[in-house]
Amino acid sequence: MSDQAVLYHVEDAIGVITLNRPDNRNGMTPELLDAFAAAVSRVREDPDLRCVVITGSGSCFCSGADFKATLQRGDDHHTLPHERSFAMYEPFLSVLDIEVPVIGALNGHTVGGGLGLALMCDIRIGNLEAKFGGNFARLGLHSGLGITYLLPRVVGISRAAELLFTARIFLGEEALRMGLVSEAVEPDRVLPRAMEVAREIAANAPIPVRMMKRSMYRAIDFDVRGPAWDEAFAQVITIGTEDLKEGISALLEKRPPKFKGE
Repeated sequence: MSDQAVLYHVEDAIGVITLNRPDNRNGMTPELLDAFAAAVSRVREDPDLRCVVITGSGSCFCSGADFKATLQRGDDHHTLPHERSFAMYEPFLSVLDIEVPVIGALNGHTVGGGLGLALMCDIRIGNLEAKFGGNFARLGLHSGLGITYLLPRVVGISRAAELLFTARIFLGEEALRMGLVSEAVEPDRVLPRAMEVAREIAANAPIPVRMMKRSMYRAIDFDVRGPAWDEAFAQVITIGTEDLKEGISALLEKRPPKFKGE
């Protein structure tokens, strides 16, 4: 296994991006985010690609923020707090700029910011046995990455509200039932199945495929960055609370949190 934080290769006109920090559950460290942004740049510079697959190595697709590292990025002296929060999202938000179809091969646990990355994909193939969820409220943190915009559009408002307000974690089989993923398969079938779908897409005429992707999202007034920017402001407020400190401590100590609303 390469020591690169994100791997990238092209196979049959399909670009494959692999988050490659399994020991850290493919968390959103500065190193991984920078490498991911570079991989997306390579995708966008390749006119011959017809589809992209995003996956992870190990037992996680992506666990979201690394609470032992940082929740923000940037220079404190030159950027505002909400700008530093938004900077955490930007590499994953760059998936929105990929013109060809993007398939999320959700090989393992897909939680927090990892769920946000999955929602950036046009098609999602899930692991039946993996855990999914937006556990932000359990941590004392507002969600980011436009999740409050994306999740209701994928699973409906009532279901999205339930998932975000309870912060509950659920398995891939339920993710399939609620429409979060289009297929849920055995763990060792996730990437092969995603590649099968990618090859079906790549076999079609590339120009109408790209244009239909653009037309589809324009038709529903798809705008993720605006809501993600709004979330950055809300997230900054929660970053300054005692409840977030308690939520992170509880997570690292593997105990239930005791929130005080402070």
